[in-house]
Amino acid sequence: MKSFFYILSFLLSFASLAQNETLFEEANTLYNQGKYAEAIDKYTAILETKNHSASLYFNLANANYKLNNIAPSIFYYEKALQLNPNDTDIKNNIAFARNMTVDAIDTIPEGGLNKLLKNMTNTFSFDNWAKISVALVFCFVVLFLLYYFAYSSIRKRFAFIGSLLSLILLCTSLLFAFHKYNLDEKDNPAIVFAQESKVKSEPNLRSEESFRLHEGTKVQVLDTVNNWKKIKLSDGKIGWLLSEDIKMLKGL
Repeated sequence: MKSFFYILSFLLSFASLAQNETLFEEANTLYNQGKYAEAIDKYTAILETKNHSASLYFNLANANYKLNNIAPSIFYYEKALQLNPNDTDIKNNIAFARNMTVDAIDTIPEGGLNKLLKNMTNTFSFDNWAKISVALVFCFVVLFLLYYFAYSSIRKRFAFIGSLLSLILLCTSLLFAFHKYNLDEKDNPAIVFAQESKVKSEPNLRSEESFRLHEGTKVQVLDTVNNWKKIKLSDGKIGWLLSEDIKMLKGL
């Protein structure tokens, strides 16, 4: 009986993939014809099936950009970058989309050592750092065994040095992996979708207005209280805005 359900589930998944592929091609055709709103409907229909990819987000962002939908275009470019952070086309297009935003927010420069450490950590994803660590463990074990069983003093020396180097690199990669994990955990970005959002000093409507943000601006979410989000800008400003004014980038 279980086998039947496994087969049925596989067939349904296969049918869903085939349907999504058809929708994707139809959406691309509509986009090329300049029917951007209709293309967006097709792309969104694919998203609703929990089928996500960098190319899907990229095309959806392009369609929104053509319609001057600032917040959605930036949001979907950001989603595409999460899945394919090294794609040049995505980086170029999101730069054009950001030029449409109203808010000009400076970025606080990081210290030399912190910036270097962050850049090195972000060279790979957490999963890739973990894979590198596993590979180094394998190298360490092999080289240690070669050292233990080798008869020649030269081979022992080279095997010992290699195993020691592998151990050092292993510890380094593990440190980078945990640092990357912590960075990813703290990173909680969102895009402002409200045309104009009033940022308050406290999480209530009666509090003083600190500043205003406009659609397409990227913020970091620090905390949540009821229907309010505590946000931080790249220039260090902090305030509270309504949860409905922003859309979180993490998650599907």
